[in-house]
Amino acid sequence: DVQQLAALFSNLSMQLRGTLANFHLASAQLIPAAAREADPALDAKAAVLDQGYYQMLRLINNLSSVAALYSGEAMPLQDRDLVELVRNVCGQAESLADLCQLQLRFVCSMEHHVCAVNRQGLEQLLFHLLSNAFRATSAGGSVTVELKKSGSRVLLSVTDTGCGIDETLLPMLFDRYLHRESGSSQPRGLGLGLFLCQKIAQAHGGSLMAESKKGVGSRFTLSLPDR
Repeated sequence: DVQQLAALFSNLSMQLRGTLANFHLASAQLIPAAAREADPALDAKAAVLDQGYYQMLRLINNLSSVAALYSGEAMPLQDRDLVELVRNVCGQAESLADLCQLQLRFVCSMEHHVCAVNRQGLEQLLFHLLSNAFRATSAGGSVTVELKKSGSRVLLSVTDTGCGIDETLLPMLFDRYLHRESGSSQPRGLGLGLFLCQKIAQAHGGSLMAESKKGVGSRFTLSLPDR
């Protein structure tokens, strides 16, 4: 039964998320920021823990979204300050950007902007796009997150200076079972994650668009109704 499977996935992801949060908190207390700054070797080891945390969080969030996708329930929307939400996500991703030796920038001319969104869904979408951008971009590159208004829409984009995506793959980018070509060493970030991101966008009455040029980089833009 699809409903029972969705409920199982939802309960499982909730328990895993709580356990993972406890591990992350414990590691931060055992290896505080001051100790990391004073000991490069310790900082490198702690960075591996950070990377594992974000990888597991991404898997758990995908599991949770699969449950929501097949539950048949509408995604609840609430008024949220988008500027604060996006800035917080970027702040949480800074340690992973540092680990990858990338510059992460958040660009927004608005101090605050309230919009009806699903916080968990939007955070998951942004974390996934950032993770893809980090994996596709070599050390020394940059990832830029931009939030702005455009007429009656709010646009949230993630732009990287990475390897780019073959233009022949762009029309199929959000297909559910599309994965990178076998034997390819370049991380493309294609598959279930982008399919779920598009579904999250559509649940907001919006859309997710991709632009890319091989060897130059990619930009993913979420367009939301400003309501």
